[in-house]
Amino acid sequence: MWGRACVHHIVTIRSPVVVRAGDIVRRHFRHVAKILIIEDDDVIARGMARHLEAAGFDAVSVANGETGLSRLRFERPDVCVLDLMLPGVDGWKVIERARAEGIGTPIVVVSARGTEHDRIHALEIGADDYLVKPFSMKELVARVGAVARRGTRAQEPRRGEEIVIEELRLDPRNVQAYVDGSSADLTPTEFRLVYALALEEGRVLTRDELLQRVWGRRATHRDRTVDVFVRKLREKIDARASRHTFLQTRYGVGYKLEAEAK
Repeated sequence: MWGRACVHHIVTIRSPVVVRAGDIVRRHFRHVAKILIIEDDDVIARGMARHLEAAGFDAVSVANGETGLSRLRFERPDVCVLDLMLPGVDGWKVIERARAEGIGTPIVVVSARGTEHDRIHALEIGADDYLVKPFSMKELVARVGAVARRGTRAQEPRRGEEIVIEELRLDPRNVQAYVDGSSADLTPTEFRLVYALALEEGRVLTRDELLQRVWGRRATHRDRTVDVFVRKLREKIDARASRHTFLQTRYGVGYKLEAEAK
């Protein structure tokens, strides 16, 4: 139409933003997370390192448990990816020694050993996650990222106060429980769980609270980790105690530690 001003619209065309996998990972960390891979198969080790580095992590690999332990002690990486079947010092001993020395680096086990016994035993002695070979490299990156975000687990409560409840004695210096004067032969993780409950004697702790305090993670759907460990504690403590049971269930809520006469 005549007399109407002609309006020009200026359109700015922006270049498409390319988001790399490494950029996504870096948003979650203030520094580049360092990953130690302990794996004697060079092809697998290089493959894991390549995928972790593509996701923004700083990955380094070693081929035996003794060297891996040394690097855990002195470099304190953010996460350790650990094979179990290693020459010399195997993966089981790496976990046990690291936790006994108070090294809290999260450990993700990668192993061809996939039985329930192997997985539970690794978690009992201090592993944080377990992947059975062969596995997806994308899943490995996701699992490593998850434990890295949770951060270093608390060290063993070696200097805490001794707790005595009836015939049960918890000794943080030796990371062990004693029932009627005899050792209950608890694993470090079992001790952390019963000690966490004892610190809140008489109060019910939810599964989610216990997972966060002992394992440093939140509960997932159908996560039975706490239930499995409570069952083992009952076998080692309640079944041996002469006069009381200690691990009590609040159905639908969680667990508490309180002496109840048998």
